[in-house]
Amino acid sequence: MLSVSPQDSTINMKLKKKFLILPLVVCLIAIALTIPDRVKAQDHNTESSNIIWTAENSDPNVFGWMQGSPPPPDKIIRFEDGSYFQFPQMRWSVCHFQQLMPTKSVSRGLSATLPLKTKALPNLEEVTFIPWGQTKPMTWQESLKVNFTDGIIILHHGQIVYEKFFGCLSPTKRHAAMSLTKSFVGLLGEMLVATGELDENRLIKAYIPELRESAFGDATVRQVLDMTTALDYSEDYADPNAEVWQHAAAGNPLPKPENYNGPRTYFQFLQTVQKKGEHGNSFAYKTVNTDVLGWLISRVTDQPITEVLSEKIWSKMGADINAYFTVDSIGTPFAGGGLNAGLRDMARFGQMLLNNGKVGSNQVVPEAVINNIRQGGDRRAFADAGYTLLKGWSYRSMWWITHNDHGAFMARGVHGQSLYIDPTADMVIARFASYPVAGNAANDPTTLPAYQAVANYLMKNDS
Repeated sequence: MLSVSPQDSTINMKLKKKFLILPLVVCLIAIALTIPDRVKAQDHNTESSNIIWTAENSDPNVFGWMQGSPPPPDKIIRFEDGSYFQFPQMRWSVCHFQQLMPTKSVSRGLSATLPLKTKALPNLEEVTFIPWGQTKPMTWQESLKVNFTDGIIILHHGQIVYEKFFGCLSPTKRHAAMSLTKSFVGLLGEMLVATGELDENRLIKAYIPELRESAFGDATVRQVLDMTTALDYSEDYADPNAEVWQHAAAGNPLPKPENYNGPRTYFQFLQTVQKKGEHGNSFAYKTVNTDVLGWLISRVTDQPITEVLSEKIWSKMGADINAYFTVDSIGTPFAGGGLNAGLRDMARFGQMLLNNGKVGSNQVVPEAVINNIRQGGDRRAFADAGYTLLKGWSYRSMWWITHNDHGAFMARGVHGQSLYIDPTADMVIARFASYPVAGNAANDPTTLPAYQAVANYLMKNDS
């Protein structure tokens, strides 16, 4: 369940049931969001029982979801009734979205897979750290269970030093990347800026005339990239009149009710978003910015972002398996949170960025693009957003920049998705998870100090 800032109001079960008629994008937008840290993290109780969920008792392999031909009625998970995103069913669904909803592939092409060498560090599981706000140490191994980890991989000097899979995930399966998707799309946007196909100072309406009368019309490409647009758009799930529900209805690929007369696609919905305030003043994390960037990328390349991602990156980085995006009713990929990929491929992607855009001897991403992202965005604008656990951070090109002494930067998605890149430690951590609370404030106190502790351990191990 969600707790939403700044009102700290909670979505109750009646409200959730009311909107089960919009199961796809309601849930996909929810999993795409990274909620400010001032959100109160809730416990793992469900409202319908007194169960306290743990990684062990919510393991989808224990429940046996969707097993059998056909599965027993009480083990069936469906898309249209919203059961696919209830907990603990969600722990199965995050590895099986392609089984439940329409998708579009991101091809790895015909290139050879880039092997990942392994150099195990058996003592790594015993690395300890103090979770924020606590006094008792926690081990790395304990943190994996606490954060409902489905899979995690650590690369050091380009080699796998740690890799574990749990729950629904395996090396050959894909997992929902959720808002990690935004950082992939942001990188593509920056690549197009670097080649001159997008001008970061040009107004959106110059590229997409259909958005001329919307809030985005007089925003610049850079303001969309850095989410400093001023939008009359609420992602408060406790408010049934919030614009997020209209976005949900528009992007839902299921047939609309007979009396529905609203937007029917992502493209149509974006044209309805109105302006509130002045662009460029403050950072405000809103998924529709990434939807606009996805439209920009498709408009200037004349290709869906799935093909752009395949052509520019996925087919050039030695991926193991194809990725895919969930789509709306006309096949538009959900740029804000629809990517699903293999864990090792997420790590390969992170390693490419750590290597300043290189895969082997091939410069896949211009080094200037990586440097631009790593320099970060406007820290003052970011501070206005109220991420109290992320003091001193910034947001640039849909990447989260820590500005710590290691120069770490990351992609973040709710329910525990992480791609953490530490240039000083020469380390990449990729994690997929199915944490029951949809807000990173709930897992950051164990996630971020754990990553720093591992980085310190690896650097000490080098000396």
